[in-house]
Amino acid sequence: MAIHPQAGQLASYDLLVNLPELMSAYYLKKPRITTHPDERVSFGTSGHRGSALLTSFNENHILAIAQAIAEYRQSQNVSGPLYLGKDTHALSEAAFQTTVSVLTANGVRVRTQLNGGYTPTPVISHAVLTHNKIETDTSDGIVITPSHNPPEDGGIKYNSSKGGPADKDITDWVAKRANALLEKNLQGVKRFSLEEVESSGLIEPFDYINHYVNDLENVIDMKAIADAKIRIGVDPMGGSGIHYWEPIAKKYGVDITVVNKEVDPTFRFVPLDKDGRIRMDCSSPYSMQGLLKLKDDFDIAVGNDPDYDRHGIVCANFGLMNPNAYLAVAIEYLSQHRKQWPQEIQFGKTLVSSGMIDRVVAGLGRKLCEVPVGFKWYVEGLYEGTMAFGGEESAGASFLRKDASVWTTDKDGFIMALLAAEILAVTGKDPQTLYEAQVAKYGKPFYKRIDVVATTAQKALLGALDAKNVTQTQLAGETIVSVLTHAPGNDAAIGGLKVSTENGWFAARPSGTENVYKIYLESFISEDHLAELESEAKALVDSVLGS
Repeated sequence: MAIHPQAGQLASYDLLVNLPELMSAYYLKKPRITTHPDERVSFGTSGHRGSALLTSFNENHILAIAQAIAEYRQSQNVSGPLYLGKDTHALSEAAFQTTVSVLTANGVRVRTQLNGGYTPTPVISHAVLTHNKIETDTSDGIVITPSHNPPEDGGIKYNSSKGGPADKDITDWVAKRANALLEKNLQGVKRFSLEEVESSGLIEPFDYINHYVNDLENVIDMKAIADAKIRIGVDPMGGSGIHYWEPIAKKYGVDITVVNKEVDPTFRFVPLDKDGRIRMDCSSPYSMQGLLKLKDDFDIAVGNDPDYDRHGIVCANFGLMNPNAYLAVAIEYLSQHRKQWPQEIQFGKTLVSSGMIDRVVAGLGRKLCEVPVGFKWYVEGLYEGTMAFGGEESAGASFLRKDASVWTTDKDGFIMALLAAEILAVTGKDPQTLYEAQVAKYGKPFYKRIDVVATTAQKALLGALDAKNVTQTQLAGETIVSVLTHAPGNDAAIGGLKVSTENGWFAARPSGTENVYKIYLESFISEDHLAELESEAKALVDSVLGS
């Protein structure tokens, strides 16, 4: 895809979302799920997402989803409070109020941010886990966020009592029940008025900020960061973690400067992404232009997306790190500096993350666990303490506490950002410098992701492929050594396929939200070899799709 000519620049007024139109659409547009399948409730890798303008994220959707979740947790005897968070997208506030009205009408106690405000995804996970560790009743959570998606989007995801994204069995149940409620014009949905919510006694203000911040020293070496006087620049990108950084700096004596304190649901201060749209993607050099211009003012600079489950790491002498590169460095550092972690513990990666991680983990003599796309695949391992680290190529990861017990089972942009400062404080080298050492040792990877237009039928066919559909024996001049349709780490279906040679691989999988399929490619030989991989990967996928 060609780079938009205004990528990296601030949006002109005409490109900003029309907030009155968006909010009116949330309440006025009703999903037509029998005639428009794209308006049904559908849980992808991270909840149900859509836009009110497209009638894919509207009040009726949230009424049905919240009712379905209330019924599910009752069926599972989840009787503790539900920890509810929201990010700074415009639709998040509306969906938050809708969700509260349904949960309280169903008798659910709801814990919300003390004095109002926003609550990041990892903070909800942390709160659920710490509650269930010490209390006799069982809690779960909901986060209202479309993550880094554009300002006109909304999202809602359910976190189970294990703190992380609910597994497919749960989300399939919730989606089926929600769609059944929509088909019956919401008959069966219980809902309180604002006055009834306020008088219910079921809203329990909770100090999420201090609860999370005061525990950080058990997962990050905050003293090392403070003692080394690491200068940290933070761009919250208008996200839900904006009010956490000052308490972190105050409690631990860390030098943190928040470079942008604005919160505005148009996100007008975020530069346009590569396609000319505002997207709060902290792994994009275009969206991160504001922070990149200030990189020389700090030792480490970090950015996060609106719900703080992603991280962007900026090193003073280099710029924005590739997310795959940082995952590889983080794994190596943690394996060497968390002495209480068992030697046999696993380190997780998705099938579409860089092969550099495979080489690093093997070089450390550690165990790798390769899973499909979606952080839900890490929940069990992190929860049980059998997996030390789980990361995704899209700049999301989490890891265990210093004592090898669970911290969060959802992606945590705070600890991944602070880890970069810890790495510099302890080693004297920033993460990019350490990555260059990995490249010298293991080889230089060339990585790319592309989107290819596909019909719904083609996407379904790609998602149901079998290894026997691939008859070729060669790929880009090398012998094919494996063809995977299931992840080797947990034998779960990947919803596509991955083909590997000794020095390269590609993976193809259908998008859950767009009429495209995604191809991920990597070569450890050259850019030219990567281009050859791309050409042959497209041809191979076309052949099995019958194009």
